[in-house]
Amino acid sequence: MGTDLAQIYRSYIACLNKQDWPNLGAFVHEDVHYNGKRIGLSGYRHMLEGDFRAIPDLHFEIELLISEPPRIASRLQFDCTPIGMLFGLPVNSKRVQFAENVFYEFLDGRIREVWSIIDKAAIEAQL
Repeated sequence: MGTDLAQIYRSYIACLNKQDWPNLGAFVHEDVHYNGKRIGLSGYRHMLEGDFRAIPDLHFEIELLISEPPRIASRLQFDCTPIGMLFGLPVNSKRVQFAENVFYEFLDGRIREVWSIIDKAAIEAQL
């Protein structure tokens, strides 16, 4: 099952990178929680769409992936050019590189819980 969950996660990341929002529900549970708050699938999609508006060249790159069903731990790398503010920082079209450490819990083959920590200090150091 670990390999299957890892493959589902890789397909989820591909879905994000294609901005294939109509298929997001195949990977994300209707009742998804983000950092302890229930935002639901529509709220999760809205959050991601906002990320892509703020960062037009956003691309999710898996650096590290550990699968221990029903959970996934992932370190995602970003190399991007946000157009304005990013996490309260005035990036303003400067290219930045940073990581996100994120944990997921799956229910019925879809993401039900997401806990995310962004390396904001790495962005600050580049400004």
